[in-house]
Amino acid sequence: MIIITGAAGFVGSYMVGKLNQEGYTDIVLVDDFLRPQKVNNWKSKKYKETVQRNLFFDWLKLANPNLIEAVIHLGARTDTTDQNTEIFQELNYFFSVKLFEYCTENQIPFLYASSAATYGDGTVGFSDEIYDLKPLNPYAKSKHQFDLYVLNSPQKPYFWAGFKFFNVYGPNEYHKGRMASVIFHAYNQIKVNEKLKLFRSHRSDFNDGEQKRDFIYVKDVVEVIYYFLKERKNPSIYNLGTGKARTFWDLGVAVFHALKKPVVIEFIDIPEDIRNSYQYFTEAKMEKLKNSGYAKPFYSLEAGIQEYVQDYLVPNQIF
Repeated sequence: MIIITGAAGFVGSYMVGKLNQEGYTDIVLVDDFLRPQKVNNWKSKKYKETVQRNLFFDWLKLANPNLIEAVIHLGARTDTTDQNTEIFQELNYFFSVKLFEYCTENQIPFLYASSAATYGDGTVGFSDEIYDLKPLNPYAKSKHQFDLYVLNSPQKPYFWAGFKFFNVYGPNEYHKGRMASVIFHAYNQIKVNEKLKLFRSHRSDFNDGEQKRDFIYVKDVVEVIYYFLKERKNPSIYNLGTGKARTFWDLGVAVFHALKKPVVIEFIDIPEDIRNSYQYFTEAKMEKLKNSGYAKPFYSLEAGIQEYVQDYLVPNQIF
C-alpha cells in the first residue's frame, strides 16, 4: 500500500488521482477529513481507506509496515501569513519527524514536500545545494527546519526524497482560499469584474507587475514525485519548479487569453501583513533534478494556464 498525507488537499489529491491513473488503488488517505470544502477532492478517488490525521500514528501502530510500499508526505499547514509558530512546529515539524523516524525504523521509502519559501528573500540564490538559508515566516522556517533534520539524520530510509515546491497551480486548489494560486484568483477576478488586480512593486528595482516567480503546473509536480517513487535512486532534496521565472504580468495576460477576453490589469498595494516577507523573484535551479535522470519537459506557463482554465476552472472540474 501507499500512504499519502495531505490526501484531501491540493497536491495530495492530485497525487492520488495520478496513482489511480497508473493503476494504484491500494492507497491510504491521511488528512483532516472533517473539512467539508475538501470533500470533492477525494470522494471520487479509488483508495483503500481514509485515516483522520490526529489518529494516524495510532493507526500506524496497528499497521503491518511490511505492507507499506512508500509514504508520500504532502500534508502541512501552508498558510504563509499565519504567525502561530506552535501550530507549524506541531503539524509541519514534529509530525514530519515522527513519520520520518517510522519510515527509517521500518525502511520504508519516504517522499515529502518542502518549499521554495525556505529560500527567504532569495539573496543567497535558489540552488538546492545551499542550506544556509534565512526563511522569512513560521511556515517557511518549519519547512527548512525539517529539511535540515532530514539531511543531518545519521539514519534514514534506504530511499527518501524531498521536493522544494515553487509556485504550484492547478486543479483541486478550490478550497485554499487566500493561499490558492494567483492563477485561481485571477480567473475569479476576471470572471466577475472583467479585470485583474495585481500587486504593485514596493521596490525601485522592480516595475509594477514585473515581479517574477517560478510557476509550476501541479501535473508536472506529481510527475516528478511519481518518477522518484518508481525509480528510487539518488536520495536528496530537489527543487521542483520549471527553472524559468515569469512575471505576474505574463500570468495575467495568459489568463485573459485563456478566457478570450481583453487584457485589463490594475495595480494595488501589497497587504502590510505580507509586505516584508514578499518574494520579488524566485527561479529554481534545476540541474540536480536533471542530473538525477528526470527528463520530461515542463508545461510552459501559457500551456498550463490554458489547460487549467479551460479544462478545470471554467467547467468547475476536479482532477
